[in-house]
Amino acid sequence: MTVKPNIPAAQALELTTLISYAEKGIASRVIARTPGGNVTLFAFDAGEELSEHASPFDALVVVLEGTLMLTIGGSRVRATSGTIVRIPATAPHALESPKRSKMMLVMLRGRET
Repeated sequence: MTVKPNIPAAQALELTTLISYAEKGIASRVIARTPGGNVTLFAFDAGEELSEHASPFDALVVVLEGTLMLTIGGSRVRATSGTIVRIPATAPHALESPKRSKMMLVMLRGRET
């Protein structure tokens, strides 16, 4: 499988500049995709949210700017700029952005043996 990269190789890039906010919305940009997982940047305007859902794979949320409130399996987690949160596979989860915030989502499709 050939994967088309979404960012150039061998360059140091500032993550927060790779995505812009959408007025009253949520912007997303896939920056890497492989059979083992993908990396997506998100920018949430103030008051935006993702309703509860689940994924069959583990995920890592890295907050780049702002503050996000996550609910993972019924537990509330406040994540601020510079923090990382793991979402276990199949765990129901939701996200709220009380103010403008950016995050990087790393989906891990591989299975442990």
